[in-house]
Order: sequence, then C-alpha cells, then structure tokens
Amino acid sequence: MNKRILGLAIPNIITNITVPLLGMVDMAIVGHLSAAHIGAIAIGTQIFNLIYWNFGFLRMGTSGFTAQAYGAQDMPEAVRTFVRAITIAFAVALLLVVLQWPISRLSEAIFRVEQGPDIISMALAYFFVRIWAAPATLGLYAVKGWFIGMQNSKLPMWIAIFLNIINILCSLLFVLVFHWDIRGVALGTVIAQYSGLIVGLFFLVRRYGHLFRQYGGIPKGPFISRTLVADSLKWGAMRRFFRINGDIFLRTVCLSAVFTFITAASTRISPEVVAVDALLMQFFTLFSYIMDGFAYAGESLVGRYIGARDERSLRLSVRLLLVWGVALTILFTLLYAVVGDQFLLLFSNDESVIAATRNYLFWTLIIPICGFSAFLFDGIFVGATASRTMRNCMFVASAAFFAIYYAGKYFLLNSVPNPYLWNNILFTAFMAYLALRGILQAFSLRKAVYSQACLPDSKITK
Repeated sequence: MNKRILGLAIPNIITNITVPLLGMVDMAIVGHLSAAHIGAIAIGTQIFNLIYWNFGFLRMGTSGFTAQAYGAQDMPEAVRTFVRAITIAFAVALLLVVLQWPISRLSEAIFRVEQGPDIISMALAYFFVRIWAAPATLGLYAVKGWFIGMQNSKLPMWIAIFLNIINILCSLLFVLVFHWDIRGVALGTVIAQYSGLIVGLFFLVRRYGHLFRQYGGIPKGPFISRTLVADSLKWGAMRRFFRINGDIFLRTVCLSAVFTFITAASTRISPEVVAVDALLMQFFTLFSYIMDGFAYAGESLVGRYIGARDERSLRLSVRLLLVWGVALTILFTLLYAVVGDQFLLLFSNDESVIAATRNYLFWTLIIPICGFSAFLFDGIFVGATASRTMRNCMFVASAAFFAIYYAGKYFLLNSVPNPYLWNNILFTAFMAYLALRGILQAFSLRKAVYSQACLPDSKITK
C-alpha cells in the first residue's frame, strides 16, 4: 500500500510543487522591484484565489466521482463525469470574463490598502490581463481532477511542469526584457494556462480517446459526440453532480473568505504588513502543496476502494496517509527552523521588509503542525464524496477563525492598534482555523468515510 500511495503522491507532489515555485518566481521577479510590487502581486493573486477556489469543485468533485466510477469499473460513468465537468468549467469561465468589471470593483473595495493606493492599482492591472485565462484555468481543473480519479497522477505532473516552464520563461521575458512590469507577469500566466490546457487535452485524447469514442457511440470520428454530451447532461446525473459539488462550493467559499480576509486584514494594518504576510504565506503555500500531493493520492485511493467496496484497503490507505503526514510535518518544521531566514532572501532584497518578516518567523514552525491533518482529510473526504461533512466542518472552523480574530482585536488592541500584536492575532486565528478543520474531520471519519465502503451503490454520498 505504501508503494501505491507513493506512486500517486510523488507525481502529485511534483505537480503541486511547481505551483508555489511559480508563485515564488513571480514574487522574486516583482519583489526586487519594490515592496509595493510584492503587495500588488499578493493582492492580485488573492483576487484569483477568491475567484478560482470557489470553483475548486471542478477538480475535487470530478476526482471523487471519477475515482468511485473507476473502482466500480464503471467506465461509461467516468467518461460522463469528465464531460459534465468540462462543460460547466467553460460555462463558468465565460461568465467570469463577462463580469470582469464588477468583479474588479468588488476586489478594489475588499483590498483597499491604507496609505498605499499604488498597490491596488497595480493589482487591478494584473487582474485585467489574467482574467482572460479563466477558460483555460477552469478547464484544467476538470482535466486534472479526471486524471487523478483515473489513478493517473503522472499526466498532471507533465502538464504542470510544461505549463510552469512556459510561465516562468514568459514572465522573465516580459518583465526583465520587455519591461512590461506586473502586466508581463499576468500575460505570462495567460499564455501558460492555455498552453497547459492544450497539452492536457492532447494527453486525454491520446490516452483515453478510445473510451470517449466507445461510450459516445462513435468508434471513429469526433472525440466527444452529441450522444455522449446528451447522456452526460441528463438531469438526474447533473442533480447529483451539483448536490455534491454544491457542498464543496460552500466549503470553498468559506476557505476563500478566510484567505481573502487575511490579505484584506493585513492591508488595514499597514503596507509593510501586506508585504510581510505575503512572504510568510509562501511558507504555508509550499507546505500545503507538498501535503496536497498525499491528499490527492487519498482522493484516488479512497474513491477507488469505496467504489470497489474494499473496507480493509480503505482503512489501511487512510492510516498510512496520516503516518506520512506526521513524517512530513516533522521534516518541514525542522526545515523551516534551520533555513527559514535564508528562505526569505529568495523573494526580496528589501532590508526593511526582510527585517520585519523575521519578527514573525516563529509562525512558520506552527503552520505544519496545525495544518497537516486538514490537508490530508480534505483529500480523504473528497475521495469519499463526503461533501456535506466537509462543508459542516469548514463552517465551524471558519466561524472560529473570525470569532478569535475579532475577540482578540477587541480585547487586546483596545483603542491604540499595535501592528505587531494585530498581525499576531490574525495568525493565531488562522492557526486555530487550520487545526480545528483537521480535528473535526478526524471525529467524523468513521461515519462519513469508512461506513461508505459497506453501503449499496444507491446509498453512496447520501
């Protein structure tokens, strides 16, 4: 089982590590321009996190449904799941492009920066370029989720490596050679996302095209037939798809609210804190994407064993995933303790920002401890399509985050705000939010996940 977990997790880790590395390269490129650029790229990125995270069900729901169909050897349903996901992805992306102006106005209101109007102006310049990548970005969610559900983590790895090489090269060219500033970083992302989608669809047709043609009723001809689309979009199947994904959507809205609030709250403290928190979150991002490699393995294996009604393998896979999570937590805590200070120098040469960030580095040692179980259980629950429990746990954890933040701010800051204390209150609430997610899901594991391996097909995810 360990071999199977690593066979899925390692390619996913390589896939995921390219994402924070890309963000780190973007941060490093603009970070050597000015502190304002660091804040702008952080806000611009958070705007898209707020948008795209809310549609994360296009990846998570797709992988869960596909993995269960794979485990049950129901390939026609696996194929129909992809068609549903990609259709919804393109429809949502079109809507986002049409609504880009009101989204930008809302973003400006949320991320208003005190004493730093240039930051939000640069962030919006980034937004208006990158928004045109929406069809490719959401389409890739569906493609990646489907590959993971089909127990194939290598294809997403190669897509991600290709995509991020293109992105890095374009960003360096547009910023350092053409001097297009933050718009150059955004344009590099747009080009890379469409390049990645093209490569992903190429792999899909090459590796799995025969399944789509076979179950679409056309042995030779179009990749996706009208018959396949009609079968995939029938109301009964769409209703189940939206019910499960509706819970994931609400869960992700809470997640987006928390992370958006962190960036928005830092803008209320000071422009310097915006840059500081942007650097600190790079530590969180790196750890989260490493841990998500194992979470994605959990999605694949848990969905597969529930579909196959193999309770023994299901329990073993969950137990070993948690063992790997503890080992990685110890490793990253030690790593951040030893090289955390040097890590900061990768992103900025602004001595004032580096010095201010050092005052908060102790939080980087707490992040792995509080966060590891939340990441792993998310993957486990996604594979089980236990979306209702995920949603409820996230509701409670998010409520705790805001309660702790506002209670701390009210009782500790009084009438004289202290930026250092204020930011520590923010991170205290964030750590409590991460820890509570993992704790609540751990208590729900037996009922929400293990019991599904004993249910008849008609009762799964009910």
